[in-house]
Amino acid sequence: MKATGIVRRIDDLGRVVVPKEIRRTLRIREGDPLEIFTGREGEIILKKYSPIGELSQFAGLYADSLAQNTGCLICITDKDHVVAAAGSGKKDYDGKPISRQLEEVINERENFLARTGEQEYIKITLDDAAQHSAQVVTTIICEGDAIGAVILYSKEEKSEVGETEIKLAKVAATFLGRQMEQ
Repeated sequence: MKATGIVRRIDDLGRVVVPKEIRRTLRIREGDPLEIFTGREGEIILKKYSPIGELSQFAGLYADSLAQNTGCLICITDKDHVVAAAGSGKKDYDGKPISRQLEEVINERENFLARTGEQEYIKITLDDAAQHSAQVVTTIICEGDAIGAVILYSKEEKSEVGETEIKLAKVAATFLGRQMEQ
């Protein structure tokens, strides 16, 4: 655990203010859910809660299945990180924080399609090189809230992302959203 040197007092209602610098660094916004843990040595640990994180193993299996059947790189994200990646190049994405650009697409509940020469690609992670010929981004909605995204990347110049891949991404996003509701 990293010490910050910041000390805060608990008020009469048991509240503690998380400093703005820490909230900004960890992308914690007003209304974001936090998990509370206790450590062995009396620590209280706050962790940003990710609903999709609970499904990360399941999301990984779903991503593997999509990658095998489409030949695309598949990424499944929550609102902060890539929680599952499958296909060629998955190591460049798995577990990395998402870009502000993707965060905006998720918050706006957009579905996005980009092809070479038609439209700019959305960077998925902060260091995404976007070396792809097509990209499909579909927002995952759970109980009315945007909680993440399903992304399909096609690397082959010859293979065009068509209606089938777009529908597969939408089905995956809908399915994952419904799984979260149960």
